[in-house]
Amino acid sequence: MNKLIAIDMPCGDFFVNCVRAAWDAGDAVLPIDQRLPQSLKQQIIEGFGVGVVVDESGESTFNGREIGTDDALVISTSGTTGTPKGVVLTHDAMKASSEMTSLALSVDPSLDTWLCCLPVSHIGGFSVISRAIHTGTELRTHEYFDASRCEQTGRDGASLVSVVPTVLERFDTSVFRKLLVGGSAIPSSLPPNAVATYGMTETGSGIVYNGSPLEGVKIEIREGEIYVQSPSLFRTYLGQSPKVKNNWFGTGDAGYLTEAGKLVVTGRLDDAIVTGGEKVWPALIEKHLHSLGLFQEVAVIGRPSNEWGQIVTAVVILNNPNKVPPIENIREQLDPLLPRYALPKAIEVVDSLPRNIAGKILRNNI
Repeated sequence: MNKLIAIDMPCGDFFVNCVRAAWDAGDAVLPIDQRLPQSLKQQIIEGFGVGVVVDESGESTFNGREIGTDDALVISTSGTTGTPKGVVLTHDAMKASSEMTSLALSVDPSLDTWLCCLPVSHIGGFSVISRAIHTGTELRTHEYFDASRCEQTGRDGASLVSVVPTVLERFDTSVFRKLLVGGSAIPSSLPPNAVATYGMTETGSGIVYNGSPLEGVKIEIREGEIYVQSPSLFRTYLGQSPKVKNNWFGTGDAGYLTEAGKLVVTGRLDDAIVTGGEKVWPALIEKHLHSLGLFQEVAVIGRPSNEWGQIVTAVVILNNPNKVPPIENIREQLDPLLPRYALPKAIEVVDSLPRNIAGKILRNNI
């Protein structure tokens, strides 16, 4: 019987060896988020029907569920809010994702080295390990992201790394040949060796690089929603019927294709702000707010309004904490770039913005 094996430990050589051993035995792995309290870890282990838990003290065996013969990975997409949901990815999907990335980045296993410094409980971190295993590329691992250590590892020979946008200013990115950047709103200006990626757990990591679908990936826009077809798509959510219909998956993201065929992601469908009957996408406003050079971080949300239904509100971390720009000045600068109804009507200054482990802003928590 093929089992689901939970690996409850930080990323490192032992973690990678556990993944290899599980896959060689025909089992699937569930990386446990090391940031979760024990109660939430236990909730995931019990709820997902884990058969074996491996941690630094040894193994514990349970009466777990049987998993599919080709299932390789289960990623929990919600360990801190609501009921955790397990995304099931097969060996074929993981291999396809690895090969598509390697082709797009011209990876040479004899020359390149991947650095994994993102949480491996998230697809962005785990996929680095998967790429190294499937392509035979050398791998170096960090338990967590540390800017100075990341930079030094690049100087010491690592050539490829995946990071979230918020860390790009913290280290010399030029020490790497290529950086994959994803997980949250990506700045319009990136280092020349950085690649803006679009994807999610259900797509087996990034499937669109710098707006262009990877080899074997197709994109359609249906009523404003991004639909994708890819050999890297997930099989199902754990314990549910398969969710991919006719090989197409509705992402829940809003976007459009340019005349050149480039994908532009405008935000989550459920992130849309409806103000005065007009639908507004936060991501586009955030992009233009970033371009003003006034803010370290920005999140645009809708606040309740009796008059408008919702008002567009910019929640920001200032570059200069002692200088709050008047909302009138911000609206004036954005006026040539956005429709009038999309201009922020309020600004709120905060010290930090809530994010998940993938670096995505948790708008509902603001």
